[in-house]
Amino acid sequence: MASRKKTGRRHPLASAALLIIGLVAAGGASAAVGTVANAGPSSSSYAQQLTAADGEQLFRANCATCHGMNAQGTPNGVSLIGVGAASVDFQVMTGRMPMAMQGPQALKREPMFTQEQSDAMAAYIASLAPGPEIPSDEMLDTAGVDAEGLANGAELFRINCAMCHNVAGAGGALTEGKFAPPLKNIDAAHIYEAMLTGPQNMPVFNDANIDPEQKREIIAYLQYLDDNPSVGGFDLGSLGPVSEGLFIWIFGLGGIVAITVWLTSKPN
Repeated sequence: MASRKKTGRRHPLASAALLIIGLVAAGGASAAVGTVANAGPSSSSYAQQLTAADGEQLFRANCATCHGMNAQGTPNGVSLIGVGAASVDFQVMTGRMPMAMQGPQALKREPMFTQEQSDAMAAYIASLAPGPEIPSDEMLDTAGVDAEGLANGAELFRINCAMCHNVAGAGGALTEGKFAPPLKNIDAAHIYEAMLTGPQNMPVFNDANIDPEQKREIIAYLQYLDDNPSVGGFDLGSLGPVSEGLFIWIFGLGGIVAITVWLTSKPN
């Protein structure tokens, strides 16, 4: 009986089987490498280890195009030497920096960096020259502000801030396409930092102008406005006599005219 002659040809499915085995092996190796990598420090623990040197690298990668490699400023961005950590925290954590586009002023948006990354960049800028520091939790605590302090904060706000931000903190228009933003539900640290650093069109209210206790009272007043909507009915945008006058002219007088026409149209 003759033996079957070997032809040396592979099974048609052999190549497909080898391909599947290779993909499975590669996937397993990738999963193993990922597991080892994830066994290291978590992103949060790494972020807590960021230093001023890390902040310098973040600054040069994301901010130096406008502000210069050493934060000395360029025609497209001001010098940041001496602005302090408070200015960096305000601009970065409100999303105003880096700017999305050139315009009359930077717009508030979602921040591009974590708080830890912002703190690292703030530490780097603070290392270049003295400047305002990020306010502590104690400076932002408004729990101890009583009714008298709240009234004082309202008066300070009306005297120093209402001409731009509106007495109710609703914001307002400025010149050349600029505007004072509304102050509804703003983080207390950012309110304090804005007073301390004077971002964009805002004047600087340092501790010689408005001391830390008065700043806390202003923050307490703004928080009171957040928690207590208009008690007089519709606030009409909190824009004052302009919107109220328009409402009276359009709806009040309009309603009177409509009633008059209706009454005169009835038969005697």
